[in-house]
Parts: sequence; structure tokens; C-alpha cells
Amino acid sequence: MSSVRLYLKYLHLHLLTGLQYKGWPLMVLQVLIVVITDPIGIILLFYRFGSIGEWSVERILLIYAMAVTSFGLAETFCRGFDYFPWRTIRTGDFDRLLLRPCSLFVQVAGSYFHIHRISRVFAGLGAIIWCLWRLEVELTMLHICTIGLALIGGCLVYAGVFVLTSGLAFFTIQSLDWIFIFTNASYQVTRCPIDYMPQVLRRFFTFVMPMLVISYMPAAAVCGWTKTYWLGLAALPAGLLFLLFATLIWRIGVRHYQSTGS
Repeated sequence: MSSVRLYLKYLHLHLLTGLQYKGWPLMVLQVLIVVITDPIGIILLFYRFGSIGEWSVERILLIYAMAVTSFGLAETFCRGFDYFPWRTIRTGDFDRLLLRPCSLFVQVAGSYFHIHRISRVFAGLGAIIWCLWRLEVELTMLHICTIGLALIGGCLVYAGVFVLTSGLAFFTIQSLDWIFIFTNASYQVTRCPIDYMPQVLRRFFTFVMPMLVISYMPAAAVCGWTKTYWLGLAALPAGLLFLLFATLIWRIGVRHYQSTGS
């Protein structure tokens, strides 16, 4: 409980600090515009050429919005690990964290919080609600819980990607740009209908990085695209397993850390 209180204290302080900057509403608006305009290309294509089989633009946007919202949650509440390789390891600030009698994981996770990033979450939630309405899906308590668990599981998956990057940074802080394939670029794969997705990509984003588990499967369960509803509830366990694996890599990196030279 002390670690939770410390983390919430970090968020509170960063929130107050961010509100001191008078331009924060413009930053929120900027991210919101980027998120809203990002899928415009695929929307225009669908409205110009129509649906692809059973795949309508609302189906694609629902899966896409699930992934974007999950990423936004991780980006908002686990931003410290995203910055860790470049602003903590490289500068030597991690040595200072080691001297504090507090959880290293909590210190790093709460070291950064950008208020404008939360606009990605609100935009994604708005898109989810709009798509469900257009698809005429009845929002029962089971459906709401399925979507909520999927978003939590997706947040854990993306947080695991950030933690995994930080764990690898203990061995090399160079050549880590490839990690953006699994963050900003990974949710772009949900724009492709799963029926037309190459088998290699489908398996990778199901069993290695469970992108489809946290986006397509919950959407399919809620909208009735599949008869195996329990697959829609697999997002949270998948997120926990992925985060546990990433945390293991992180702990191995911490044990091998030998400080940073100039």
C-alpha cells in the first residue's frame, strides 16, 4: 500500500506541475486532434469503396480504438519507463534512485506524467462508444466489464513494452528505436481486417505481443462476431503475463547495472 500511495503522490505532484504551464489546454487539444485525424485516411477509403466483405468502417474503428485507448492509458500512467533509457540511465539519475529506500519500479513509473497524453484516452473511449452505437450493440453489464478488462489488459501490455525497453537499456542504450514498432506503430496493425492479415502477423500479434487479444477478441465477443465469448476475457491474463515477463527482464537488468560513466 505504501508503494501505491507513493505512486499516487508522484502523479499528484506531476499533475499540479503540469497545470502550472498555461499552455497545457493547447497541448491537450493538439494530441486530441492528432488522434482524431489519424484514422481519417481509412475512413475515407471505406466511404469511397464501401465495406470489405463483413468488415465495415465501424468494425475497424472499434478494434483500432480499443488499441489506441490501451496505449493512451499506458502512455499516461507509465510514462516514466518510456523515458527511462534516455533520461534516467543515460544521465546517471538511476544511481540516485538506487539510494532511496523506496520501490525502484514505482519511482521510475511515477517519474514522468504528461497531462496532455490523457486526451488520447478520452478520444479512444469516445470512438469506442460511437462504434458500439453504430453497430447497434446492447451495452449490458457483461459487455461493459469485458471492454473495461480489455482496456486494463491492453494498458498492461503496453506498460510491459515500456518496462521491457527499460530492461534492455541496462545492456545497451543505443539502437532502441526499434521499440517504436511495438508502441506507436503496433496499434496501426488493427486497421487491417484480421481475415486479410498475413498469418505470420496474426500469430505474432496474438501469441508474442497480444495486440489482437486486447483489441480484436474483446470487440468480437461484445459484438457477437464469435461464439467463443471467453476469448474476449483473455485480455487481462495476457496483459498480466506479458508485464510479468517484462518485469523479469527489468530485474535482470537492475542486477547487472554497474552505474553510468561520463
